[in-house]
Amino acid sequence: MSVRHVAAELAERFDLRRRLAVFEPYRYEGDGGGMPALHLDDFTGIPFLDGIAGVEHYQHRARLRAAEGDLFAATTPASPGYERYFRDVLGLGAADLLEVDAGVDRFAVARACMAGTPRSRLAAFASAHGGLVIEPFMGIEVIWELAAAVAADAGTRVRVLAPPPPVAWIANDKASFEDLVTAVLGPGLLPDSRRSASPEALARGLLELAEASPAVALKRLRCASAMGNEVFESSVLRRMGSAGVLDLVRGFLERTGWDGGEEVLAVTWEDSSSSPSTQWWLPPPGGGGPRLDGVYEQILAGEEGVFVGSRPSALSSEIEQAIVSQSGRVAAVLQGLGYVGRCSFDHLVLPGGRVVFTECNGRWGGTSTPMNLVDRLHPEGRPPYQAQGFVHRDLVGLSFRQLQARMGDSLHDRGPGAGRFLLYNVGPLQRFGKFDIVAIGSSPEHVDDLMTAELPRRLGLR
Repeated sequence: MSVRHVAAELAERFDLRRRLAVFEPYRYEGDGGGMPALHLDDFTGIPFLDGIAGVEHYQHRARLRAAEGDLFAATTPASPGYERYFRDVLGLGAADLLEVDAGVDRFAVARACMAGTPRSRLAAFASAHGGLVIEPFMGIEVIWELAAAVAADAGTRVRVLAPPPPVAWIANDKASFEDLVTAVLGPGLLPDSRRSASPEALARGLLELAEASPAVALKRLRCASAMGNEVFESSVLRRMGSAGVLDLVRGFLERTGWDGGEEVLAVTWEDSSSSPSTQWWLPPPGGGGPRLDGVYEQILAGEEGVFVGSRPSALSSEIEQAIVSQSGRVAAVLQGLGYVGRCSFDHLVLPGGRVVFTECNGRWGGTSTPMNLVDRLHPEGRPPYQAQGFVHRDLVGLSFRQLQARMGDSLHDRGPGAGRFLLYNVGPLQRFGKFDIVAIGSSPEHVDDLMTAELPRRLGLR
């Protein structure tokens, strides 16, 4: 079945023609040329982030996308020296921070942009420049409300460079994504699963799956970075029996704030040798088909596989070809449904070389954000690199400027003899000893040495 035919069937199944109509005036269709952009990372559409230390400062990752003359918004202040680092050291142009007050909801940056002075400033900015492109972390409903508000106030074009919500959730909701993959590629391209909004049915599903797999898991549908996952040993569940597993399911649902109506997945937790991701850009109509921007190996931590970093893939050409072919077809159907912008797919490489999908990230993320930064600094071609979070208790209390001083001439800049490290997401540094870093080397082995030996030495940790 052709991509166009599958997209048409799915559009009818999801009632997209009717549901997309309200977003039509603000959809990006390649008509943003010459207009500045507002970048903002509003995380209100992603649950279970409160447990991440300093996550409210992650909003400043939007600065990595901003170019000369753009704005980026956040509910937290920038670390002193951070803007100068991007503007003067890395040479990425001057962008202004629109600092807004979100009140009690520290993630609600888009909602805060719609009130008082920030809204007036955005309207004046859009009017002065003949329009505005809003490029968000994710195309959730509030982003489109902001676009409508600014367009009404400014009387000019405002476009959102992201998929409209009905399409964004087909990608990001794990159950809808399962339906999408099966419609495009047929069965067998995802771990075996059971789906229900009934605790009793979920308990039965876990026990059924536990008969055929050493481990199983429960997954909430709209979480990120494994924050809504819990993994269980199958042998333990079998010993617990039906009543014990039901209690376990109810405990999981209570801990994750289940509303009583949303479906939850019970899944086989596959034993994989690698968890690669494929990074795609989906142009607007007339801009060509989906563009593959890279295949990456994810660095995962803990039993649940929490994402901590990524590096360009060193997988075999056969495995890369398989995941690119599969994800390319899914990306093409998403584009046919109206998806525009950044999108990535997570995969598992199973014993024997079989590859399956696990989820789609219909948003900017922990791999695409540093990838975009590296590409901006190296337009001639992407060098070997690795991006990851770094945290150490001995760094608590350190300022960004002090971190720069410790790194010294190892920091990358735009001059000759540029160093090897890029710093970003430094907001959590002073309180938590935590920041994100990219190591750029001449080979994967060199990059590994930079991360494991040179970085701790520069930080004074060994």
